[in-house]
Amino acid sequence: MTAVEIATTGALSETAHRAQLRRAVIASTIGTTIEWYDFLLYSQVTGLVFAKLFFPESDPLVGTLQAFVIFFIGFVARPVGAAIFGHYGDRIGRKAALIATLLLTGLATFAVGCVPSYEQIGVWGAIIMVILRFIQGVGVGGEWGGSVLLSMEWARTASHRGFIASWPQFGAPAGFCLANLAILVFSRISGDEFLTWGWRVPFWLSLIMVAIGLYIRLGILETPVFARVIAENRVERAPIIEVFRRQPKEVALTALARMAEQAPGFIFGVFIFTYGVTVLGTSRDVILTALLVASILGFCWVPIAGHLSDRIGRKRCYLIGAAGMGAWGFVYYALLDTKVPGLIFLAVALSIVPIMTM
Repeated sequence: MTAVEIATTGALSETAHRAQLRRAVIASTIGTTIEWYDFLLYSQVTGLVFAKLFFPESDPLVGTLQAFVIFFIGFVARPVGAAIFGHYGDRIGRKAALIATLLLTGLATFAVGCVPSYEQIGVWGAIIMVILRFIQGVGVGGEWGGSVLLSMEWARTASHRGFIASWPQFGAPAGFCLANLAILVFSRISGDEFLTWGWRVPFWLSLIMVAIGLYIRLGILETPVFARVIAENRVERAPIIEVFRRQPKEVALTALARMAEQAPGFIFGVFIFTYGVTVLGTSRDVILTALLVASILGFCWVPIAGHLSDRIGRKRCYLIGAAGMGAWGFVYYALLDTKVPGLIFLAVALSIVPIMTM
């Protein structure tokens, strides 16, 4: 039976619906874990490797800034990806769009591990990295909203929707954890050769993860919500235009509200490498280990925060996280600037909790 037939006849039993819900949640969670592993792996390596490999003739500070400009390109691309895959997700289905985002990001990540350094091809290495980073950003932009939608649209009631939709968010700290773990392991294995080949291996491993994610996503049905839209012939020709025409205020306010989550998140997870190693004089392994603990706390906390949103409401839960983030920013830098390894570890490890609450 097709998804459209199920939508029109309601033929799925409660047991079958629960099975599809589980599959959708697992597919979304694993997919976002892979996507964020790909996206955040780049962020971790930026501060450690890319300035030296692709901008060796620049002043160290300038080279670091140049490397972070390439990192920034991914953020420029994310709304582009959200628009593209949001459009096709509403036109041809959530499942097809999410398979495309998975392949796009995974293949771009594998290619990053193959890019020759400045010594081999000069400035072309940096140019190729810009292109691949843009492709990564497009993929993640489509994945981030689509995966949440895939899980949420299999929920029959709103009473557990926050908890169900939190599992794809689990993928961000889980991917962050895997990215940090990969760097930590391969920096130990490769030792002094980390700059030569060790950093490349974690990027190549993304192909294995993509194959796993693809296998899982191919096995799920289209969501009942989209199937019903197809059955009732309510597919919009230009979905994104309709969204901005009908709900411009909600789109703008939601995007601005996420700044409280996104901006600190990348300061805590990315900038800390440069600040911790060059300014505070902390070892790379201390930062990596602290970030590993932070990511574990993050994916333990996010389903709890999702459940909390089902009990007290989304807005109140988000406000609690935002208020906590505002206060923690001052505590965070106060702890870092003590230059005491234990306090630095504590600051980094706890920084993800208010972000995951939001």
